Amino acid sequence: MIYISPSLLAADFTKLGQEVERIEAAGANYLHLDVMDGNFVPNLSFGPGVISALRKSSMLIFDVHLMICEPERYIDNFVKAGADIITVHYEAVKDPAAILRSIRDREVKSCISISPSTPVENIIPLVNEGLCDMVLVMTVVPGFGGQKFMPEMLDKVRKLRRFATKYGIPLDIEVDGGITPENVGLCTAAGANVIVAGTAIFGSKRANAVIKSMRQTAAEIRLQNEKEHRQLQLSVFFFVNLLVCGTYKY
Repeated sequence: MIYISPSLLAADFTKLGQEVERIEAAGANYLHLDVMDGNFVPNLSFGPGVISALRKSSMLIFDVHLMICEPERYIDNFVKAGADIITVHYEAVKDPAAILRSIRDREVKSCISISPSTPVENIIPLVNEGLCDMVLVMTVVPGFGGQKFMPEMLDKVRKLRRFATKYGIPLDIEVDGGITPENVGLCTAAGANVIVAGTAIFGSKRANAVIKSMRQTAAEIRLQNEKEHRQLQLSVFFFVNLLVCGTYKY
């Protein structure tokens, strides 16, 4: 299933409650909450207080993305504030496995994020151990607004999806940064199923149309991929049968 997670950073901060109600009514699944500390990333955003206030009036899944140093110190604060998913950055923690277990112990979904400079191979062991409910692949450098989507980051998504599929590991893959209705198909084709979009959704007066467009594109790409996969399976089946029957000549 494809999940749409609008990023609150792109909302009108003079009326946050109304903005969240608007995108919830428009069909969003998640609310992406970027928490910045001015240290791990240069900018500051908001903390548990804002999340707690919004939680009181929203049924959306709160997708809390901690772009902070020493996130292990604040996990309980964000759990109490109403987080459903907590994401920590691989680059910000000394022991990723320990903090992912800690998040899970609090009955919250765990997610590890990697910045563009971090090789995806660094987190494969965490996925292999089943410690991640989700992996967030950043498609821009975290902490800076107005950046262009980095399509080369989708190679990481492909590797993750192939690995998870090969070993039967249930895994959501989220992409964040510069996602629009025009490039969302590239993301879902690569294997992403959780889409973060900020300005594209909150910046539109017709958020419902944007979300619908993203879902439709994602569904079309999925059907196309499934069709190609079935065709490949049939080709392999016929080739093997030719070999077995001894009718294939080199």
